[in-house]
Amino acid sequence: MNNNRLSTAELREAFFMALYKKAFSPVARYVARMGGSLEEAQDIFQDTLVIYYEKIASTQANVLNEKAYLLGIAKRLWLQHYKTGSKNQPLNGFDTEAITNEQPATGKIMRYLETAGKKCMELLKACYYDHLPVGDVATIFGYSGTHSATVAKYKCLEKVRETVKQKSLTYADFIE
Repeated sequence: MNNNRLSTAELREAFFMALYKKAFSPVARYVARMGGSLEEAQDIFQDTLVIYYEKIASTQANVLNEKAYLLGIAKRLWLQHYKTGSKNQPLNGFDTEAITNEQPATGKIMRYLETAGKKCMELLKACYYDHLPVGDVATIFGYSGTHSATVAKYKCLEKVRETVKQKSLTYADFIE
């Protein structure tokens, strides 16, 4: 037996270690930026690796940028985790009453954003609060491409603008 040959288990372990070194840090940063803990980042990354491994094992597909692909899977998993973990909390974890009491302008803005609906709130949050690239937003929300995500973002903003127009609000209404 040749001692220079690695076993299948050793190759698999080396493969996973390389993926871990390549992609865990960006996933952990993303989860932390989204309010998650290190433990949650580790759980999300483990699930990401399982999904990725199953995908490449079943299709024999070659992924050009593994790091970006893994980050996309992790973002989708985090969004699913976040949605299931916050079903009984106010929209996006914001207590609009507390915001209204502490920062009147922010509370008003939140109420108008809420009129656009939960999906629009999540989309706008991803674009403007989390500063995610449009390509990532398209992947996370299941749009067919960046153009579709951009159109959806525009429609959400138009819903809010229309509400503001109907109420005949001006900039001064938000800064009082």
